[in-house]
Amino acid sequence: MTDMKIDATRAAALYSQIKGVSERITAVAKGRNVRLVAVSKLKPANDILALVQPQEESGVEPQLHFGENYAQELAQKAEILPRDIRWHFIGGLQSGHCKNLAKIPNLWCVSSVDSLKKVQLLDRYRGEFISAFSSSEPAPEKLNIHVQVNTSGEESKSGCSPGPETVELCRAVEAAPNLHLLGLMTIGAIARSVATTPENENEDFVTLKGQRDLVAKELGLDGERRLELSMGMSEDFEGAISMGSDEVRVGSTIFGVRPSKADAKITV
Repeated sequence: MTDMKIDATRAAALYSQIKGVSERITAVAKGRNVRLVAVSKLKPANDILALVQPQEESGVEPQLHFGENYAQELAQKAEILPRDIRWHFIGGLQSGHCKNLAKIPNLWCVSSVDSLKKVQLLDRYRGEFISAFSSSEPAPEKLNIHVQVNTSGEESKSGCSPGPETVELCRAVEAAPNLHLLGLMTIGAIARSVATTPENENEDFVTLKGQRDLVAKELGLDGERRLELSMGMSEDFEGAISMGSDEVRVGSTIFGVRPSKADAKITV
């Protein structure tokens, strides 16, 4: 890991912002454990390190779950940051990225799986990586998978169509020896996100809950284990949690406005 400087003023701002998000999650979670994935895309590794290793006096717990949208950026950051980080790939997944992603030892979850081909590639390459691992560190685990569902029906959105397509893709993940079906994920319509409040139910979230229940029934997982719901981002995470989300992805509320991709730096 390269030496990285952490600016004290910047770190203090990050601590304040993630503390605020955590408090808002706790307020609506009603005692449930809800995973916060801090979406760090286009933000420097220095910011991530500040949250992974907070100053003791900050009163902030170490944040270990981070989400990235670009495969190359995730790989570069994983190379230079601590191995106890649990990386989530949350961007649009291309078949050509599956090999490199599957060989990141601490990639914890791929949250945007939407085709059988990608399931097969991730399973194959994660299996090869686990088999070939000879480091003194623990061998990588199975990859957690969220199957992405296009709950809004928008052509611009990735994801399986609700119904048989979602069920069959989840069945394929469940059967893959090097993958673990963690649950379902959606990125709903922006207009619905903006209108979401803890009192105003979001149609995309209602649909995802229904799909989760359908998959559990069709795959015979009722009672055996609970499939997760990954839904909710900066604009609507409180409403998502009130509807049963187990994981929320929050970026700009923690890290602030992102630079353009051309101006982004891996370290500063």
